[in-house]
Amino acid sequence: MILLAFVAAGALAAAIYTHLQIAQFTAGTRRVWLLRILLMGVGMAFGYAAARYAGDATTALLVYLAGFGAVHVPAAFVLFIKRARGAEKS
Repeated sequence: MILLAFVAAGALAAAIYTHLQIAQFTAGTRRVWLLRILLMGVGMAFGYAAARYAGDATTALLVYLAGFGAVHVPAAFVLFIKRARGAEKS
C-alpha cells in the first residue's frame, strides 16, 4: 500500500508538472486547452479502468490517481527535454 502511494504521488507530480509546462511550450491558447482536456480525459479514463479492478476504496483511489498520472508521464518527459534544450513554442 505504501509503495502504491509513492507511485501515485510520483505520477501526480508528473501530471502537475505537465500541466504547468504545457503553456510554455505550446503555441496558441486553444491548443493548450485542447491538450489539457485531452490529457485529463485520457487520464481519467485510464485511472477509472484500472481502479475498477482494485479491492477496497483506498486502494482503488490510489490506483486511480496512479493511472491518471501515468498518462501524463510521457508528456512530462517530452516537456522536460524541451525545457532542458531551451526549445521555443511549437
